[in-house]
Amino acid sequence: MDLVHKAQKKWGDGIVEIGAELTNGGDYVGRATEHIKELYAYGDQTVHFKPTKCEFRQFRPTFEGALSYFVGGNDDFPEDKGFAIAPWIDVKFINSTIQAHGNVAIAMGNYYFTQPDGGVVKVEYTFGYLIESSMKIVLHHSSLPFSNG
Repeated sequence: MDLVHKAQKKWGDGIVEIGAELTNGGDYVGRATEHIKELYAYGDQTVHFKPTKCEFRQFRPTFEGALSYFVGGNDDFPEDKGFAIAPWIDVKFINSTIQAHGNVAIAMGNYYFTQPDGGVVKVEYTFGYLIESSMKIVLHHSSLPFSNG
């Protein structure tokens, strides 16, 4: 489904741009705010957001919770270090499945975050998109792969 692929590319590019803004001394919080407002349905729909690296406040139904996860600095979410400001130099989605059901699309698979030194972090994801005039994320679940020791 081409709309999902385009939305995934936009999401990955946005994550890279947020980190680049910080690295270049720019307004990374502003870029993250723009990223969330453009791609997530906060304010219009309930957003089910379970980010990758959260232990204590692992569900983020609010815009503020999502922003904190991406850039850190919010005392209400002290464990957040700013996932998007790592920085990452590339994000690649490998979809296991994509399905469309009416005005909702669901994608599941792995995405790979490339670090500046070339290291790659594999993360499992499920994203749900509301298909309207633009693709808005209403479900974002990420987790690190199971490790047996």
